[in-house]
Parts: sequence; structure tokens; C-alpha cells
Amino acid sequence: WSRCSRRMMEGEYLIFWWGFQLVLTNSTEVESPTSGFCPYSAVFNAQGYHLFQALRFSIQEINNSSTLLPNITLGYDLFDVCSDIANVYGTLKLLSKCTKSYLEMQNNFTEYKPRAVAVIGPSSSNYAFVSASILGSFLIPQISYSASNEMLSLKQIYPSFLRTIPSDKLQVEVMLRLLQRFNWTWVAIVGSADAYGTQGLQDLYALASSNGICVAYQGIIPASKNKTEIKKIITNIVQTRVKVIVVFSAYTYTTNFFDVVVQLNITDYVWIGSESWSIDTVTASVPNINTIGTVLGVSVTKGNLPGLVDFEIDYIRSVSAGVSSNYGCNQACNVCKTFTMQNMPTVSQFSMSVSFNVYAAVYSIAYSLHELLDCKSGQCKRNTFYPWQLLEQIKKVNFSLYNQSIYFDENGNPATGYDIVMWDWSTGNASFNIIGTFSKNPVSLELKKDVIWFTKDNSIPVSICSEECNKGERRVQLGSYVCCFECIPCPEMTFLNRSDLYTCQQCQLNQWSPALSETCYNRTIEYLSWTDPICVVLLVIITLLLLLIISVLFVFVRNLTTPVVKSAGGKMCLAMLTSLALSCFTLYCYFGKPNSATCMIRQPVFAISFTVCFSCLVVHAFQIVCIFKMAAHLPRVYEIWVKKNGSDIFIFVSSAGQILISVIWIVVKPPQPIEDYSTFQDQIIYKCSETDSVGSFIEIIYIGILSMFCFIFCYMGKDLPENYNEAKCISFSLLVYFFSWIGFFTTYIIYQGKYIAAANVVTILASVFGILVGYFSPKCYIILFRKELNTTEHFQTAIQNYTKKQSEQ
Repeated sequence: WSRCSRRMMEGEYLIFWWGFQLVLTNSTEVESPTSGFCPYSAVFNAQGYHLFQALRFSIQEINNSSTLLPNITLGYDLFDVCSDIANVYGTLKLLSKCTKSYLEMQNNFTEYKPRAVAVIGPSSSNYAFVSASILGSFLIPQISYSASNEMLSLKQIYPSFLRTIPSDKLQVEVMLRLLQRFNWTWVAIVGSADAYGTQGLQDLYALASSNGICVAYQGIIPASKNKTEIKKIITNIVQTRVKVIVVFSAYTYTTNFFDVVVQLNITDYVWIGSESWSIDTVTASVPNINTIGTVLGVSVTKGNLPGLVDFEIDYIRSVSAGVSSNYGCNQACNVCKTFTMQNMPTVSQFSMSVSFNVYAAVYSIAYSLHELLDCKSGQCKRNTFYPWQLLEQIKKVNFSLYNQSIYFDENGNPATGYDIVMWDWSTGNASFNIIGTFSKNPVSLELKKDVIWFTKDNSIPVSICSEECNKGERRVQLGSYVCCFECIPCPEMTFLNRSDLYTCQQCQLNQWSPALSETCYNRTIEYLSWTDPICVVLLVIITLLLLLIISVLFVFVRNLTTPVVKSAGGKMCLAMLTSLALSCFTLYCYFGKPNSATCMIRQPVFAISFTVCFSCLVVHAFQIVCIFKMAAHLPRVYEIWVKKNGSDIFIFVSSAGQILISVIWIVVKPPQPIEDYSTFQDQIIYKCSETDSVGSFIEIIYIGILSMFCFIFCYMGKDLPENYNEAKCISFSLLVYFFSWIGFFTTYIIYQGKYIAAANVVTILASVFGILVGYFSPKCYIILFRKELNTTEHFQTAIQNYTKKQSEQ
């Protein structure tokens, strides 16, 4: 049959239906005006037959209902959309008025009444583009059951188009989620050479590329049965080394495609099918197709339409028995007469799902008419309406059919989701097992955990271009594909943020990270704390040493006029002890968190106090040498030194020089607390900047020069009287000073952590202790325990012995 009509009676409304090409196998008669429209062949389309029966089944249910449209009868006109000519003809046919066979052109079609109130179909997006654009101008409702192209959702172009099958945009999203779920980032996509396949391929490519999935190859399955072209496509796919292939194709193309796949012995691949062929029994019947690997598919949620099979059986029985059809469709009856109970087409899972979409489309119109015609009271009260009014009502419908919600969104798309199917050949023939579902509201993909993969080891196949980088390794892209890369470790002080896999980002200044890190850690703040065990020990030593210096100072003050104190320098000893005590006081500034005051006090005050101490030592050593050696040879010089208070002048000038250096340093670039980030990657060292200052270096050099002069004068006086010979004592103190500071600078070169301040404290303690022990302890010993040696007679005897010895030489 090429066209089938249900004769209209008063109070009836006509539904226009477009379906698959249904072709008679033994009939040579084709009723005009369809003649020449369809390229008939000797193949009967069972799918289209089941959809037509689903239409009849739903209309019969509605017409038999006493509540839905109680005094209204629905009828239909059927056209076989098998060519563009037939498509245009059918569109123009339904636009004609019921009483006329032509379309009246008018300026305003608001009150125009066409032959049919609504259109169901067609099945193909290709044909839907033409009819939907024409019908949209008249706002005649059109509901397709399988035209899924996303372009049909554009309401400014197709304002009256709706559908009961999800759009390909949603199908593409399901495919993307499948690829992401199994981490398949290196894939190939092939599409059929029609609007369905090419648009689906383009949409999936764009979505996959924007979500980190690389499409290694794109191909179009030709419309012709040219196997050479298909072989080229498959060869190119194999060369890319992908293991997952998405076939976004109309079912009419897939048989030839998989024929070639089997012939080329392509095995162990994953094939992801679009809803058009994912549960198509014809494609699944290709010989040896079970060898190609695992076939996953996206299928429209399985519709439950009980009663359809029995309806078809009863219909064939009635036709075979010669019972006249209530619908009076002679040509449809002629088709049915070719069937018997033995050769009746079986309703497959795919046919049942699409048949439910037809069923839902018809009921959408019926429920809309129920509201539009005010049939709530048990009888429809209105008779007159226009197609645009019906369209507005269809957009508002919301009802349930067999536990499925039926309504349309703002783009005319349904709320239907998808099933995820896997082909199973374990029983010999292909069966379609549902392994998951995808829901639209809310959006979610649920998969079963016990999926059996048709691979050699039943494991999830891997399809990637490059292995994932290890933790903390960044990607370096190879070529034009983001999925092909090599891995480079992120160095220290950088981290790899998972949001950018190609860049090792720098940690913040107060953070650190080891190599191969994916995060940064806060640095620990380090300084010489008062509570640190080492600090506690040093503080005790400093305090004891300070008390010892004060005790020695008290002893010297009590014995200031004795020969021992006088020979040691007299009042200069008090200045030396005071400077040593002041040096000890500065050591307290090395503990705790550094601040501006402690940084400016500790180094300059130590340098000045030690300069005073060393200046006194230099003067004392020089005076002894002058008395015993220079007085006789250079009496004039000695006289000037004594009369002009040379010792005091030297101490003042020497100390003033160090003070000047310290003042210039503090004024030009004062020592300040600084945060050292460079010494340790995981620490922030709080310290004073004096160790990095030129002023500090000059101060230390200045003290070093004084110590060298002191050492020279000590060497010159090594043969003086024992009571006046300070060479050994001062030399010992100087050696302690030299070695302690050499040790400090050596430590500073090797280590610059928080304990470098402790090393500085130890160095100063050693310097002070060396002078105290080397120079002052022998004098204290004589004063306290050998008083007989602390007499004028003893010292005069020592001088006489020295003079006698010198005269003998």
C-alpha cells in the first residue's frame, strides 16, 4: 500500500501519518497519484508495518474510550514517505481543505482549516526537514517518533515540530559519558551519509574534543554499496591504533559496513552504536558479526506496549477470514492478506520501542484535544478549533503511559532517556542486554557492575594514545592531539594542578613542594626560640659568664692599686671587663623573633665593645714594650707618649673609628629582620641582615686588624720580665678569638639555618671567655691565692733581674 485513508464521518478529526516505505511483494498495481513516487523493490519493511499497526492500535483505543474523547472519532490518512516527491506531495495534500483537493493561498491562515489537524512522522530526519519547515508556516502540529536530528529543535525554523524520541544532542551526551566512564580518550567516529549520521558525527566530534577526548579518525559510510570505500575507512581506522569506534549511522547503512568489517577480520574492538541500529536485528544477523568484539549501543528507553502483538494477530486473522475491517482501509487489507500466522512479521525490541513512540505521539494529540474541546464532563463541548490552538495545547500535555511520563520541553523534545545495551552472542544468536540507563531528569548514567566484555580476558578494553602520567608529571603534547603526550616531572617548588595538566605551577613564596608534587605545603617559620633546648643551655652559659665577668670586675676594683692590677693595665682592665660584659649583654638579642631594635643593637654594640677591649690590649702590650725596649732607644717618643696620654688617645681614636663605621652602616643600610626563603625550601628563616652586610664585614675586619697589632706587640715583648710578660696570656686569648671566628665563618658557609645565630652566640662566648681566661684569670689567681707575688718588692726584683740579664748580653 502506498496510501491508506480512513473515511471521515461527521464529528471526526483526521490525523496525518507518515511512515516507512511499505512495499508489496507480489502486487504490480500502484494506485494513482502515488505512481512513480516510490522506488519499489521486492523487500518488505516490517518495521514500518509494525509502526502503522501501532498507530491503528492507539487510535482504536482512543476511539473506544468513553472518557478521553467521548463523542469524537479520530481518523487518519497514511502516506509512504519513500522519496522527496512523496514527502512534498503528502505535505501539500494535508494542507488542502477537507472539501477541496488544493491549497488555497491566503494572506492570513489563522482561521485556516486544513485536511488534517495534526501530523505524526516522518521517521527520517531528512524528510522531516522539508515537511516541518512547510508545516511550521501554518503552525500545524507535527510529532515525529524517530526523527532525532538536533536541528529540528530550532523553534525559529520549525515552530510546530515536536517528537517523542530524544534528540541526537542528548544521544551524543550519552555517548560522551560512556567514553568518559571507561576512560576511552582515543577513538574513531564514522557516520552514515545522511543528515542523521553527518550531524551526529559533527556533534559528537565537537563535544568529545571539548572534553579531552581525541577523535583520531572521522569517516562517512557511503550511501552506495561500494565496499571499496568502506574498506578504505576501516583501513584508516586500524592505522590509528584506536580500540573504540563510534558508529553514528542510520540502520540502513550498517549491514554493508559490518559485512566489510567481518571480511577484513577486524576483531577485539569496541563498537558503540547509535539508537538507529543498536538493537537492529538485521545488522545483528550479519554472518560472523560476533567476531568483531564488543558492541555497545544507545537505545531509546524500552517502551512497554502490551496488546500490540495480540492486536496484529487478531487483525491478520480477521483479514484472512475475510472479515471486513472497521477502518475500511482496502489497500491496508491487501497488504495483510499476504501474511499468514506463519509468516507474520515479529515485533522486535526495537520495533516495540519505536512503536511506543508512535503510541505516545497519538495519545499526546488525544489528550490535547481532550483539553482543547473541553471533554472533562463526559462529552466534548467544543467543535471548532484551529491547528495553532492544538499546537499550544500539545506543548502543555503531561500524562503517563505505562509508567512513563509524556511531556515536551521548550524545544519540543520528550523527557525520555536511553538504555545502554550490549550485544550478547553467548546463546548463538545476538540478544540485546540492557546494562545501564541514562536519565534526562536528573541527568545521570547508571551502569551495571557485572558486565561481561567480549574480549580475550573479559577485561575493559583500553583505548588511549598515551599512558597517563604519574603523579606530579606534566604533559608535553606530541603533535596536534591533546591525548598524545610525553610526561615530564615537575621540579621542586612547583606543583601540578589537575585543572592544567600541561603546566608545573610555581608555589607561593611562603610555600614549598618536593619534586613530583601535586600540591604545595606551608613553610615552617624558624628562628632561635627562647624555649629551644639549645637556647636554654646557651642562656645559662651567657648568664654565668656575665656573672663571672662582674665578679672579676669586682676583684679588680677592690685591688686596683696593687702591682698585679697595675701591671695588667690598671684602669684599662676595668674598661676591658666592662666591654666584655657589654658583649655578653648583646647575646640576649640573638634569641626570639628578630626585630628592628635587636638587629641594630647586637652586631654594632658587640663590635664597638670588642674594639674597646682589643684597643686596651694593644695599648697595654705597646706600653710594656715601650717601657722595657723603646724608652732607652727612643726616649723622645716615649716622653711624648707619656706626656700626651698616648694610650688614652689611641683607645679613643680606635673606638671612634669603629663607632663611625657602625653609624655609617646603620644610617646607610641598617640591619633589619629579614625572611630567608632561599636557604631551605621548606623553611622560612627569620634572621637579621647583618651577615649579608658590607658594614658588618668591615667591623669584623677592623677588629681583626687590632688583634693583629696586638699579636705583633705581644711577640715583641716575649722576653720581658715574667711579671710583665703578657705575651702568652694575650696570645692564648687571640688564638681562641681567631679559631672561634674561623669556625663560625666555616659553619656559615656550610649551614645558614636558624642555628647559625646560635653559632654566632657560641663564637662570641668563646671570644669573651678566651680573653677572660687567658688574660684575667692569671691575675685573679695571684690576687686571690698568691698574695706574696702581688707586692712591689717582687715586681722590683723581677725588673732588676731583667736589667742585669740584658746588661750581661
